[in-house]
Amino acid sequence: MRIARFTDGSEPAFGVVEGSPEEGTAIVAGITPHPFAPFTFTGVRRPLAEVRLLAPVLPSKILCIGKNYADHAREMGGEPPAGPVLFLKPSTSVAGPGDPIVLPPDTERVDYEGELAIVIGRLCRDVPVERALSVVLGFTCANDVTARDQQAADVQWTRGKGHDTFCPLGPWIETELDPSDLALRTTLDGEVRQDSRTRHLLHDVPTLIAFMSRAMTLLPGDVLLTGTPAGVGPMRAGQTAAVTVDGIGTLTNPVTAR
Repeated sequence: MRIARFTDGSEPAFGVVEGSPEEGTAIVAGITPHPFAPFTFTGVRRPLAEVRLLAPVLPSKILCIGKNYADHAREMGGEPPAGPVLFLKPSTSVAGPGDPIVLPPDTERVDYEGELAIVIGRLCRDVPVERALSVVLGFTCANDVTARDQQAADVQWTRGKGHDTFCPLGPWIETELDPSDLALRTTLDGEVRQDSRTRHLLHDVPTLIAFMSRAMTLLPGDVLLTGTPAGVGPMRAGQTAAVTVDGIGTLTNPVTAR
């Protein structure tokens, strides 16, 4: 099931995407109250092409893992870390499909980082690895946008990864997906810059959920970013970044200057 947040000019709502977006036959069927509990259909049905998709969730927090692909750790100038490297992005960094990634005026280099994102489905803490997937609502695409010069200057990563619009998510949440071996590609103006598979994650999805939930309570709608493969690089105003995860879809965002 594909779960989206959308607006047709009225208040934002959740909906189920039915049909084929690729063939232009998809519609969005509104649901209430939300996808984190049993829901009913509202009767609202709109062609996907006639609504605006929003970020599929508004998380209380975005938990991220750095250097979780060996090739990316090495391209950043070091060996892969022994354990997961955890950091946070603020909820205000979230952007939706089609929303611009806005380059701040006080940075000289802003990079794309395509990733698979986990969306938590229920409140949980201390989740064992063997039950980790039971707390997942589904998966979406993410771009862990990073002001690389600020990340290097500050040592810790909060400012470099926390600007407004630095966490595009979407286009929707896929609830029926095996995350163990998914193709992940990032393009910039249509040119492939990252091309990998989630089987190359140093710490897989169940391990990450268990690790993060030992540190803090996870709430419905929280987003967990799993890390980016090699090939990260800078974006300029006027370009377009797109992250595709097979089985989910493509998250596309134009790049603008503030």
